[in-house]
Amino acid sequence: MKSWTKWLTIAMFATLLGGCGYNDFQDKDERVKAAWGEVVNQYQRRADLIPNLVNTVKGYASHERETLEAVTRARAAATSFQITPEVLNNPEAFQKFQQVQGELSSALSRLMAVSENYPNLKADTSFRDLQSQLEGTENRITVARQRYIQSVREYNVLARSFPTNLTAMLFNYEVRPSFTVENEKAISNAPAVNFGK
Repeated sequence: MKSWTKWLTIAMFATLLGGCGYNDFQDKDERVKAAWGEVVNQYQRRADLIPNLVNTVKGYASHERETLEAVTRARAAATSFQITPEVLNNPEAFQKFQQVQGELSSALSRLMAVSENYPNLKADTSFRDLQSQLEGTENRITVARQRYIQSVREYNVLARSFPTNLTAMLFNYEVRPSFTVENEKAISNAPAVNFGK
């Protein structure tokens, strides 16, 4: 009789463990980490393209030194930011990562605007190739961020839903931060379009 209750207790315990979501947390946690790794990979790809782009522009627009230096500084800040696993769990560090990457995007936009003033630069094959690679990388960053946001959403739903939220509290699985838009208030209003004047 004792053997039977022992096996029944083990079976009930195994059932409870299976229903607590622990394995789901392991799966979702690994998906979030993999998606984050892809985001970082694409940001690194962009950072690797920038020196070639800056050097190509330098040859045509050497007097645009301020813009070129801004891009170089922004790239240095983005590549010097230490990306550790703690960034995923620390909203402040995550926001800092987003800020540094946003500054690099802004500097690159200014660089592309400068290039519009130089027809010979726009005709240069290496510049066009680099510009195309950079545009492709920006698209890859968007896709990688989208996948990360989806992975974080699934993880956070698991961490906040009952009964798996009990497992989250027990094993300290906290809600993860997701990407946000810096100027959310500014872009929430539709721009005014006036073709009259």
